[in-house]
Amino acid sequence: MIPTIRQPRLVRYGYRAYVALFFLYLALPLVVVSVFAFNNSQFPSLPWEGGTLAWFFGSERPMIGVFHERPILRALGNSAFIAFFVSLMAVALGATNAFLFNRYDFRMKSFFYMLMLLPLVIPGIVLGISILVFSSTAANGIEETIGWDIEALRPGLPLVILGQFSFVTTIVTLVISARLHKFDRSLEEAALNLGASHLTAVRTVTLPFLLPALIGGFVVAFLMSFENFNTTLMLVGSDAPLTIAMFDRMKEGSTPLLNAVSLLLMIGSSALALMMIALQRKE
Repeated sequence: MIPTIRQPRLVRYGYRAYVALFFLYLALPLVVVSVFAFNNSQFPSLPWEGGTLAWFFGSERPMIGVFHERPILRALGNSAFIAFFVSLMAVALGATNAFLFNRYDFRMKSFFYMLMLLPLVIPGIVLGISILVFSSTAANGIEETIGWDIEALRPGLPLVILGQFSFVTTIVTLVISARLHKFDRSLEEAALNLGASHLTAVRTVTLPFLLPALIGGFVVAFLMSFENFNTTLMLVGSDAPLTIAMFDRMKEGSTPLLNAVSLLLMIGSSALALMMIALQRKE
């Protein structure tokens, strides 16, 4: 709807109803998941058996809470470990890619740019299978040739990190590139004219300008890595991250414990989003 064009009352009310229903459609499943995290029952479904915090702090079976469920806590630690290193690597390479594609011209630049975007259009499960087949073939070839068994090429945390890094870096590159594209290069030139080296000019002028994008890219990469399932499923070993651990629990039967974990994840994601909004407003 165009605000400057007056619409009939029925159209205005219909549009408002559509917006309300759309947000209700988005929010209702999250509300239901959150409410049943406090249900005093072994099943996240009706009838409502009363409120309880046992699914968060309970220490006795059958209602062991999140903070006493060691497999869930271990999986949470694995996810945080993976997400941290994926984000760190993605920001480092994403910043490099942003400078490369924004500042320099070279042969086949468009081809390499499209190649960088390719992981975005490949389904996650296909990407995971491709990485698994390639790494397993490479590991087997190296072992047969020189007798070295490289564990990093076998399913496990290192391979999960490399697999997620392969597509998360693309997102981070786009985030940083959008910020770098707005940068006024005359500021760097002024620093160079005042005697600064090129590296010093970038460190003292350009990087502070890019800092919000670097932080934003890190947060986006962390969240994407933390919640990833399809690619991770193909590459995981014995140390499962949280998404895989929750999937395995779902196969055994859902309990309000998973609702409690989901609620904590929603709170954590919302906190990161609010932090990003605060940083942007400050900027």
